[in-house]
Amino acid sequence: MYKKIIEEIKANLGENKDLNSKYLSAQIEKYSDHPYNKEIIREISRMMWDCLSDEEKEEFIEISEKENPIMDILNEVSQFIEVGDYEKALDKLDSFMKSFPGMFEDDEVSEYHSFTSPLEEILFRTYIGAEKEVRLIPDNVPLLDLYYIYGFLLFEKNRYEQAEESLKKAKKINPVSARIILELCEIYKIRTPSFNKFYIYTTEALRYSYYPQDLARCYRNLGYYYIEENKLDIAAALFKYSMNFELSIMAYNELHYIESKGQSINLSKEEVDELIESSNIQIGVNPFIITTLYELAEEYEQR
Repeated sequence: MYKKIIEEIKANLGENKDLNSKYLSAQIEKYSDHPYNKEIIREISRMMWDCLSDEEKEEFIEISEKENPIMDILNEVSQFIEVGDYEKALDKLDSFMKSFPGMFEDDEVSEYHSFTSPLEEILFRTYIGAEKEVRLIPDNVPLLDLYYIYGFLLFEKNRYEQAEESLKKAKKINPVSARIILELCEIYKIRTPSFNKFYIYTTEALRYSYYPQDLARCYRNLGYYYIEENKLDIAAALFKYSMNFELSIMAYNELHYIESKGQSINLSKEEVDELIESSNIQIGVNPFIITTLYELAEEYEQR
């Protein structure tokens, strides 16, 4: 039904952009009460954008950049985060989110995503895939950062249920963001009776990680999990391996704890690799990421 309506509207468009714009405005009114009104009006709005001249589009973009409440609140909040005043930052965001109507929410025909790089979009399409038509959220609407930062601040104030809700909204926008998944791991480390969810989300983050800090954090998480499972040899291997990506006092402390329990931490590189592989844990960056980066680099070089 939706596609038939859109095809019919498109078929009635002509060469005159002014007439097209008036016709499309009338169609918005016509379908305002339709069961698919949200989806139809969004598509008509895209058609109306095409009716604008280049000058009108530029003017609209300039106005949008000046009037950007999400960007404004994030800039304001970041100042408090930088000085460690999380309480003030959270107060600001709490107030903003109470009146925030939500934007770019999925409908019956489209799903909205935002990726920080072409690599992430390829990861999404390869490992997750889209159920509907994918539409990208404009770069000047940082919804992903809004939900991520809000979730982070809520977690810092022990408001775990709200933090999980906000971070899941961020994950829906970018399901392959390791930083978002790892932030959710911190909640599941605290709020679940077992560590199964913590483990599952950590291995998911590891699949998508390519920043050294994210990789190190994944291996530290897994090390913590195996301490809880009382598999101290594997835990020691994971903490040692994490330091290939980031030297961390946390990893040193955990290794000293493991040693205090009578487990040797003097492992060779071969022993570390063997212990990790024996636990069916990915070693290093996902090979698919490396392959994809080579392909992207080659493609850009040819261009």
